[in-house]
Amino acid sequence: MDPTHRHEFEEFVARAEPPLRRALVAAYGFERGREATASALGWAWEHWRRLDRVENKVAYLFRVGQSASRRRKTPLLFVRDASSDPWCEPELGRALDALTERQRTAVVLVHGFEWTLREVAELTGTRISTVQSHLERGLRTLRTIMEVNDHA
Repeated sequence: MDPTHRHEFEEFVARAEPPLRRALVAAYGFERGREATASALGWAWEHWRRLDRVENKVAYLFRVGQSASRRRKTPLLFVRDASSDPWCEPELGRALDALTERQRTAVVLVHGFEWTLREVAELTGTRISTVQSHLERGLRTLRTIMEVNDHA
């Protein structure tokens, strides 16, 4: 890659990596999400000129990361080291693992990273109403698993 394209790629990675990583970690857990991000960015490096024609590069790379992650079936990992101070409800990781991939992605991106429904829809290539549905179902499942009573 020539120096001009290399600079463009580096600038792109600086902007695109954080939201891409957050989305893939939301979908696949910490380890698989980071690996999927690395795979997607590696693909982007190899196909930079081809990717240049893509309008929503982050959404495209999200799908590349999904494909890379699905090749290996490993359990999700949303658990922190026991010696760490708790950063959230200790059972949240287990509860997130019980959600579907789409529900987990919607819940984590909207409530964990404060993304809008539109941003999640653009990333996942779905309608806003579909994201809203996954979000509502995911939250309902989390409340059930974690025995949260809204009427307390």
